[in-house]
Amino acid sequence: MFYKDERLALFIDGSNLYAASKSLGFDIDYKLLRAEFMRRGKLLRAFYYTALLENDEYSPIRPLVDWLNYNGFSMVTKPAKEYTDSQGRRKVKGNMDIELAVDAMELAARVDHIVLFSGDGDFRPLVASLQRQGVRVSVVSTIRSQPPMISDDLRRQADNFIELEGLKEVIGRPPREPMPESEGAYTTAEE
Repeated sequence: MFYKDERLALFIDGSNLYAASKSLGFDIDYKLLRAEFMRRGKLLRAFYYTALLENDEYSPIRPLVDWLNYNGFSMVTKPAKEYTDSQGRRKVKGNMDIELAVDAMELAARVDHIVLFSGDGDFRPLVASLQRQGVRVSVVSTIRSQPPMISDDLRRQADNFIELEGLKEVIGRPPREPMPESEGAYTTAEE
């Protein structure tokens, strides 16, 4: 439940939201997402949290980060750590939970309602603390994926759970099909 006069802030756990939307078969249109929550209340801030691989020449998330930064989102990034696991596979670690929690706690006195886009159960104590400060908290994630992308504890703690699949028609766009390797970068008008 949203009220038109309430002050809202969005806190988006980028990697978590990306994984949830992918599991449901759609991409997020962030312009539509921001517009939807501006319609629901007085949107003060929309934060997006993600770790970036700084040593790669091109990061696939860089265009999204740049677009969000220029289109009304407050970007919070840090360098991701790269390591090799015990099977010799390259892994990337870039947890942004602490940054998100600190920002939410600092903003709590200035908002009525926080919308958390994450299913990470580690946020349950944050949600409980925000509620004790009088802030209503809605959590956006999904229980429709296998396995569910939201922790049961987090879903129960939230004032309101918003099923991401229910927002698909409002904030989604079909996922882009990857170009087959056999096709070149250029196409002709006949294709």
